[in-house]
Amino acid sequence: MTTKTIAKAPFKADHVGSLLRPQRIHEARKKFQEGTITAAELRTIETEEIKRIVDKQIEIGLKAVTDGEFRRRFWHTDFMEHLNGVEGYIPEHGYRFVGVETEAYDVRVTGKVSFNPDHPHLKDFIEFKEIVGDRAIAKMTIPSPNQFFNAGIRNEEIYPDIEEYAKDIIQAYRDAIKAFYDAGCRYLQLDDVYVAGLCSPKLPFSDSELEREKLIDLALRVANGVLEGKPADLVVTTHLCRGNYQSTWAFEGPYDKIAPSFFAKEKVDGFFLEYDDERSGGFEPLKYVPEGGPRVVLGIFTSKKGELEDKETIKARIQEAAKYVPLEQLCISTQCGFASTHHGNLLTEAQQWEKLKYIVETAKEIWG
Repeated sequence: MTTKTIAKAPFKADHVGSLLRPQRIHEARKKFQEGTITAAELRTIETEEIKRIVDKQIEIGLKAVTDGEFRRRFWHTDFMEHLNGVEGYIPEHGYRFVGVETEAYDVRVTGKVSFNPDHPHLKDFIEFKEIVGDRAIAKMTIPSPNQFFNAGIRNEEIYPDIEEYAKDIIQAYRDAIKAFYDAGCRYLQLDDVYVAGLCSPKLPFSDSELEREKLIDLALRVANGVLEGKPADLVVTTHLCRGNYQSTWAFEGPYDKIAPSFFAKEKVDGFFLEYDDERSGGFEPLKYVPEGGPRVVLGIFTSKKGELEDKETIKARIQEAAKYVPLEQLCISTQCGFASTHHGNLLTEAQQWEKLKYIVETAKEIWG
């Protein structure tokens, strides 16, 4: 695989990562839970379905493909609970989304946090990369280190000092990045709902603007601490999203509050940004992105519903964004994945493929 191809990620037509789980996987999971099939049989079914969707992504013209997160239940907890010092558990309540409470599942810290060299996602990635071969770039998605700063995860008896906690999270993620790189990963995305939450007009856990400034500063230090010394030929992007669960969302607010720090200073190769409806605000905060710096992937297509966006409106919005970031530095995608959790958004698989194909088509018309 040439470094030349890799240097182009994120691509003009890209996608966030998760795909709708097919009925076959839902049924296999249920059978596994009931004890009528083994873990190995479940894995075989997942692998067959991953092969099918990899072929499909390549067929519609995507240059970066994912495994659809088919082996995961949730976009974040599956990764987090397999780090040393972290466990998954069922809390009394799920997260409050607009009009719905999510399935209750979360993680909490039970000991000193470090990377687990036997993390199951490593094996998953190696197998996935073999399926892709040299036909496309195999993209890996993991939750951002900042997800560990959500309320209720840090154990204050183990980590009374948040800076000490941050230090261990940074090291765990540096080790994770190295492990994925050694496994052949060259395109890694960090999904960050926490930082997008810091844009919300009302902070989920505090009213003070001073507190917000402190949290933004810490989040940027954590993000950049993790990226220090990363290999030059590894592309790392950040995906900022305001929640995606069965087509609903968690919060709103433009990117203004984090743009002067994150857009200007986060040492990533690209930003995947949610811009599919008015909750995201305007494009003006993009003025902080350094020219010739990270690529900006505009999430101006929605993964929350199947209808295709109006192409002229899409093109006009790209021109609008190009007032702040050069057109050459822009890319397009959906604002989020199609199934951040195993439940999936409210659209059909056919509509999902149609939408991804439409993004590839639109990108060709704009950038050639």
